[in-house]
Amino acid sequence: MTRSTLFTLAAAGLVSTAACAGSDTKAASDSSAASSASSASTSSRVDLTGAGATFPYPIYSKWISDYSTKTGVKINYQAIGSGGGIRQLQEGTVDFGASDAPMTDEELAKAKGPVLHIPTVLGAVVLTYNVPGLTQPLNLSGDVIADIFLGKITKWNDSRLASLNPGVKLPARDLLVVHRSEGSGTTYIFSDYLTAVSPAWAAGPGKGKELKWPVGLGGRGNDGVSGQVKQTPGTIGYVELAYANQNKLAVAKVKNAAGQFVAPTIASITAAAAGAAEKLPPTTDYRVSIVNAPGAAAYPISSFTWLLVYQRQTDATKSKKLVDFMKWALTEGEGSAATLDYAPLPASLGAQLMDRVASIQVGTAS
Repeated sequence: MTRSTLFTLAAAGLVSTAACAGSDTKAASDSSAASSASSASTSSRVDLTGAGATFPYPIYSKWISDYSTKTGVKINYQAIGSGGGIRQLQEGTVDFGASDAPMTDEELAKAKGPVLHIPTVLGAVVLTYNVPGLTQPLNLSGDVIADIFLGKITKWNDSRLASLNPGVKLPARDLLVVHRSEGSGTTYIFSDYLTAVSPAWAAGPGKGKELKWPVGLGGRGNDGVSGQVKQTPGTIGYVELAYANQNKLAVAKVKNAAGQFVAPTIASITAAAAGAAEKLPPTTDYRVSIVNAPGAAAYPISSFTWLLVYQRQTDATKSKKLVDFMKWALTEGEGSAATLDYAPLPASLGAQLMDRVASIQVGTAS
């Protein structure tokens, strides 16, 4: 099953999906999804339930299917969004959550016990654009991207864009921004990057799942943004890499911390994680950002996506099944990542995470 097919199934309502949202206005849909998961559990045997981010749904779906075939363990994952996954984990209605943005200290304080963040795969947020006549990838830098989304650069032939793309004929047409209209993990990653590279952005919209956008049109979901860009000449937007690839959209090279213009690829996303992993202290809780990571080959708008699990478990049988599934995902499962447009974790990080998963206390009270 291809990643495109999996996204189509999700959009058609064959799984419970929503944007990777952080707003409390999603609570009603979370509640409905929890009821759906509960009904599924009672109508057929389900060993584990999870809920959360839509971004990793294709790889999680494949992992769940492959693992079920291999072991017979049934896992029901509801792709209701990062915010919903965090809330359901806090409420104890699922065995694991999933998020594209790490939990905040405030969110962790509302949980029923210590929560582990387990990175699973990596993805990239890319700048996609529709500039008729442009036949080569556009070069962009962090400060220029920030000023575009701040509304300070409004023409495609702006001198700052031209200086990054010598010899490229840029049209004297309006530049129109497209952004997410709802809270999302993709927005969190994008704004995390802009906050890291632009003091003006850090002082303005800042970092978060939901932002007050200075300019632009809103599109719901990665597909909404990519659809707007594809249909409207003169636009620029940010989407998850797979959406740009599936819609055959142009994708920019972005200047990284080493001063290199790098295209988003499996190799360059993995390089970003490798550069960051080398600097992680042994005591890290893995709530780490890898945007603007060091290394000449690193794509700068890269991020982990996380499984969220309680370190202290109350059900010994479920705990063992959860631990076994995560160990399998972090080893055999990683081999499927690239086929679905995800970057696998660096080998050194995978070994560290196996130790972290082993720290889950099976069968103890929370």
